[in-house]
Amino acid sequence: MLSTIEKLDLKGKNVFLRVDFNVPIKDGVVQDDTRITEALKTIRYILDNGGKLAIGAHFGRPKGQRDMKYSLKPVVEHINAKGYFKAKLVDDCIGEKVSNALKAYYPSEALILENLRFYEGEEKNDPAFTEALAAPFEVYINDAFGVSHRKHASVYGIAGIAAEKAAGFLIEKEVKYFDKITRDPDRPFAAILGGAKVSDKIGVINALLDKADFILVGGAMAYTFLKVLGHKVGSSRVEESAEEIVQGIIKKAGGGRLFLP
Repeated sequence: MLSTIEKLDLKGKNVFLRVDFNVPIKDGVVQDDTRITEALKTIRYILDNGGKLAIGAHFGRPKGQRDMKYSLKPVVEHINAKGYFKAKLVDDCIGEKVSNALKAYYPSEALILENLRFYEGEEKNDPAFTEALAAPFEVYINDAFGVSHRKHASVYGIAGIAAEKAAGFLIEKEVKYFDKITRDPDRPFAAILGGAKVSDKIGVINALLDKADFILVGGAMAYTFLKVLGHKVGSSRVEESAEEIVQGIIKKAGGGRLFLP
């Protein structure tokens, strides 16, 4: 059974909230803040219930390097400009800067920790990085639906060691939705899948093949399917290591159920 945020007592506790703020940014300006607004209900609930909130997120692919091109500063500036909530950027996601920011915490203000992926340990789910990330916090909340399939420190590792943990409102909503479509979907049931890598979604695809009437595959991973079917794809991205997997998916889907661009 899913543990949800409303079951926790947050008052006066240091709360680490994992969100997905990996939004499109051009020339330092956020172009689409949908992922930010989706997290607002959880953020405001924590603040309204007295939690000392620190938000963890990633942006882009800095590959474990402190590359300020991938700083979350534009996200913080956008949040404050829009008046979504009072946000303050902390120039790190672990260590003394985080601890000191929590000690100087101002009520109703959310701390936004600097890009988690500035550390290699995030994507590697390194135990030492996970411990450092979790150290100042008493409560862990995950509301980062878009990255919850990843075995990263801030998603997988910290959830394994946090004494108090729960899902945020976005995760709760999506789980309820998926529960319905996997148990008793309206018919005809069509699933649309995108993304770059087939290997990231093989479990989802196979599960949906047992449930869905039709599956539409788009995004960059469609090129792997198209290549396997004999189409020319030019210099488009192809996941060659997944070609055998794709052959199995096509065979399992049978005729008339799988649609490609």
